[in-house]
Amino acid sequence: MTSVGTKNESTRVAWLERTLKELPNGWRILDAGAGQQQYRKFCGHLEYVSQDFGQYKPDQEKAGLHRGKWDYGKLDIVCDIASIPEPDGSFDAILCAEVFEHLPDPIAAVREFSRLLRPEGVLILTAPFCSLTHFAPYHYSTGFGKYWYEKHLPDHGLEVIELAPNGNYFEYLAQELRRVHSIAGRYAGSHLRRWEKLASRLLLRCLERFSHGDTGSDELLCFGYHVRARRL
Repeated sequence: MTSVGTKNESTRVAWLERTLKELPNGWRILDAGAGQQQYRKFCGHLEYVSQDFGQYKPDQEKAGLHRGKWDYGKLDIVCDIASIPEPDGSFDAILCAEVFEHLPDPIAAVREFSRLLRPEGVLILTAPFCSLTHFAPYHYSTGFGKYWYEKHLPDHGLEVIELAPNGNYFEYLAQELRRVHSIAGRYAGSHLRRWEKLASRLLLRCLERFSHGDTGSDELLCFGYHVRARRL
């Protein structure tokens, strides 16, 4: 069975684990838009501070894609991500993972992160390059390309030191092809027929072959970007 299009989340989580564990012991880190604080487990050597607006309730919205259950746990700070009640330069690092598409004004968040980071502090950031509607009604952007980061991070005193794509055009198509059966059931009242399932499997094999031979299709489309930046 081909695995093409199945590694979006696992690749991102592996990068975040590695990047967070590389931070020096004792650093104070803000998990901005922490949600269920799923990356806290990678921050045992750090002084971890969680922040979120704390208003997402999946059972109150039917449109788009949602998690079945959602539990913020005990958040350290509940506030707007663009106005966090902490002093200038009070964090050594900031983590913001898969949050920007849910912000009405992501540039305001970048500005706030720059204020909160001390000089030489590190911003660890991921966001989709392209995404379906999820966590509605708090979904304001479909995604962010490399040129967005290259423009707006330096404009706010943040030097990009890593900007790596997650996946490529073929991986993304495969991910969405795998969703067709369930999406068709929800929105078209139908499912793939037997021969259509066979055709989909054949197409997934083609996409896997193309992905293995890929030479840069991520410039057209990918799952998202993994970003590290340094406060100047």
